[in-house]
Amino acid sequence: MATITAVRPGLDALVSGVSGIVAQRQGGHETAHAVADLIRDRLPGPDLLTPQERAGAPDHYVSYVLHAQEEFSIVGVVWRPGQYTVIHDHVSWCTFGILSGIEHETLYRDMGDHLVEIGQTANRPGEVSGFAPPGDIHMVRNTSAEVGVSVHVYGADVSRLGSSVRRAYDLPVR
Repeated sequence: MATITAVRPGLDALVSGVSGIVAQRQGGHETAHAVADLIRDRLPGPDLLTPQERAGAPDHYVSYVLHAQEEFSIVGVVWRPGQYTVIHDHVSWCTFGILSGIEHETLYRDMGDHLVEIGQTANRPGEVSGFAPPGDIHMVRNTSAEVGVSVHVYGADVSRLGSSVRRAYDLPVR
């Protein structure tokens, strides 16, 4: 499969760094944490996205695939205030860094017939985190009054898959 890359300030450094980490073929958790360390050192600025992209969409959050290849993808995500994801998990490890806004993350555990909330985190500009399945069930919401922008790195080709989401959960939360 061909590699897709948009030309963006700071993107080349991320692509080369992530490529080197992924080439080590570590487990999902180890890769996610190594990529998180890389992003902390190389977190791009908001000009990673164009002004039009940073505006977002009025009715839902928007994802922009900035780089995709078989082993990983880099995606810019834009959230207007109050926008959120469904409760979901992922097909692979994921690492994200916040450029603006607040990505409030609620974590869940699947109990078979319902979900249980197991934690919450408010991720602010400059903060970076990473995780890997299993145990990555969450919902994310921009709780700030400004448009939120974040960069996400997934251990899968989201241009081919269409999304990083493995499953959306509609189980009751207790």
